[in-house]
Amino acid sequence: MPDRPALDVVTEALGKAPERKFSESVELSVNVKDLDLSAPKNRVEEEIPLPNGRGRAVRVAVIGSPELCQKVRAVADVVVPASELDEFAKGAKKSVGSIDFFLAEAPLMPTIGKRLGVVLGPRGKMPRPVAPGSDPTNLVNALKRSIRVRSKGKRTFHAAVGTRTMKPEQIAQNVDAVLARIVGKLERGRTNIESVYVKTTMGPAVRLW
Repeated sequence: MPDRPALDVVTEALGKAPERKFSESVELSVNVKDLDLSAPKNRVEEEIPLPNGRGRAVRVAVIGSPELCQKVRAVADVVVPASELDEFAKGAKKSVGSIDFFLAEAPLMPTIGKRLGVVLGPRGKMPRPVAPGSDPTNLVNALKRSIRVRSKGKRTFHAAVGTRTMKPEQIAQNVDAVLARIVGKLERGRTNIESVYVKTTMGPAVRLW
């Protein structure tokens, strides 16, 4: 099937999806082929910045020393000083669902693995380590316009690329950025992709590739 411009496909997908009483997400459905999916090297697990953001709030939590926490207090959604890690861990199962990304001061990673690994690991939310004494403000801001894409060893996986409240042109730019990153991670690039579809949460899928 010949390629179609992402903008054409996004516009068609939005047009075919009935209006809902909530802001639907727009997502890609990617089907891969000719890969040994049992091999970790063939699994996609990426944090991908979107040129136009996700179209909804993305929440970032930071765990670190009092000094690091003070630096990000104005931009992070949740700030957890190291001294409060145990208390945070007690309610983690309820709270982590609303947090998209975690950052943590590197020396705390072993402790976080013990306290929170069982909760964050299966969800693909283990923190990205940051250097002691650094200022991760820019990283927090970058994550607020990013998505996490995980294939988890499956032939078909999905990636959110926006919401219906965004302009089709913005969504199409996000689509191109996500696919470029995924293609770059696959063993044989584009030839490892069987098909790609665009759809809203509850709308019909429209083929892109």
